[in-house]
Amino acid sequence: MSVGVGERAPEFSLPATGGTSVALSDYAGRPVVLVFYPGDDTPVCTKQLNSYNDDLSQFEDLDAQVLGISAQSVESHDQFSGKHGFGFPLLADTDKKVAALYGTLGPIGFPRRSVFIVDREGVIRYAHRAIAGLTFRPVSELVGVLRQL
Repeated sequence: MSVGVGERAPEFSLPATGGTSVALSDYAGRPVVLVFYPGDDTPVCTKQLNSYNDDLSQFEDLDAQVLGISAQSVESHDQFSGKHGFGFPLLADTDKKVAALYGTLGPIGFPRRSVFIVDREGVIRYAHRAIAGLTFRPVSELVGVLRQL
């Protein structure tokens, strides 16, 4: 079972880069872009997160918070984030419980590249789950959704 557009986003709290812990509720009253990605330092994930980081000001202009989520450890995330200078936290979902809540795991538990936009009230307004993770949703598409909130 997975959540979809119009449903309340499942709450979570995960360890994050910089020795912090991040909960979805930390951003209550702000839109949140949840970016589930398969792995640190993989070619497509690196390109995707760098594109979101390069255009982070477009998200910030709309008061939206970007959160990257994958199953690697905080140590891996800290190294990956530090290498690329990401301006948003990466969260460690090492047991894949949050990925399961959002329905982003494939048939054998492999994470699918997925993006959700949660509105200021905590309701999912956009959900994209990739079948094959070779492409990712462009900033322009995500910012377009955020502008409509």
